[in-house]
Amino acid sequence: MIDFKKITAETPLYNFHGHTQFCDGHSKMEDFVKEAVSMNFLHYGFSPHAPIMVESPCNMSRVAVPDYFDEINRLRKEYGDKINIYSSMEIDYIDDFGPSSPYFQSMPLDYRIGSVHFIPAFDMPGTYVDIDGSVDAFKIKMAKYFNHDIEAVVRSFYKQSFDMIESGGFDIIGHFDKIGYNAGMYCEGIDEAPWYDELVFDLFQAIMDHHLIVEINTKAWIKNNRFFPHLKYFGMLKKYKAPVVFNSDAHNPALINAGRFEAMKHYDML
Repeated sequence: MIDFKKITAETPLYNFHGHTQFCDGHSKMEDFVKEAVSMNFLHYGFSPHAPIMVESPCNMSRVAVPDYFDEINRLRKEYGDKINIYSSMEIDYIDDFGPSSPYFQSMPLDYRIGSVHFIPAFDMPGTYVDIDGSVDAFKIKMAKYFNHDIEAVVRSFYKQSFDMIESGGFDIIGHFDKIGYNAGMYCEGIDEAPWYDELVFDLFQAIMDHHLIVEINTKAWIKNNRFFPHLKYFGMLKKYKAPVVFNSDAHNPALINAGRFEAMKHYDML
């Protein structure tokens, strides 16, 4: 396993959450590497949305997996003297198919990110819905799949997260309170409610109990002024000395460092 603690202590010039042309990334992997090299990054990890068992335009297909690893190996040969390149996947947990599944455990990944993007639709067995898109899309899905019950959606997100942690098989938990933004935009203040904070604290305890690394995801900072987990939870992470990495969740080469230094500054000020 990568020594994340050593890397993050030595340099802020890393990003372990990056997408590719094989999922919903907006450029070729080589473009991300070139941009990282131009910014003097020392470490860059690709983590395409992994293949899943439901239809999704954002996830890579199983047939693309060999091409992904071939491209990782090619880029290492081409740029390995300038930057350390890592192979990962951002893996969802759906109906017991997730990071711990033999399919993913057999892959030559340097590390695995476990993230929740899908939750089961209400009264529609076998239907899983991506609740990680735009606010407008989220509102439509609330009506179509969830009977407008936002508290139940939030609790379902955290249940998926708890189940994924218990199942194991990954190293970093991605954007662990991501539901908070869409939920808060759908119902103002819901992510400030005591019961919401309690869910976050309970999940954080499970994260610590399973010795996972917490991702501070900076993707939404520029556009929405929000980190995942929310800035208000940074004190909790620091108080309990949670191992953290600051990742930009880059889908565009120009954004590989977006929000990362701002998040580090906020964290260091605590």
